[in-house]
Amino acid sequence: MIQALQTPITFDEFVAWLPETSPYRYELHRGVIVEMSKPRGKHSKLSGELAYNLGTTIRQANLPYFIPKECIVRSLDGNSGYELDVIVLDEPALIDEPNWESRSL
Repeated sequence: MIQALQTPITFDEFVAWLPETSPYRYELHRGVIVEMSKPRGKHSKLSGELAYNLGTTIRQANLPYFIPKECIVRSLDGNSGYELDVIVLDEPALIDEPNWESRSL
């Protein structure tokens, strides 16, 4: 059997496609949607502890950064999008990101 090649999609198409509720999370890898399992157990504990410790340090240092619960980060080339376990964002830099308020990107 011959499998048809999947046409790569754009980051904006990926974001529009993303389901609001799902037992999975999805990422875009070079134009292809990839189903990812959600973190569980030790992985979830470690990312939670890391986010807590980083958040505490950011707050104590009074820095303009924060750690969102969920967001999709677009790659520099725009062909990929990742939902990271922990990411620190520079809040003032989000002024240049028009999708932040409407889609948490």
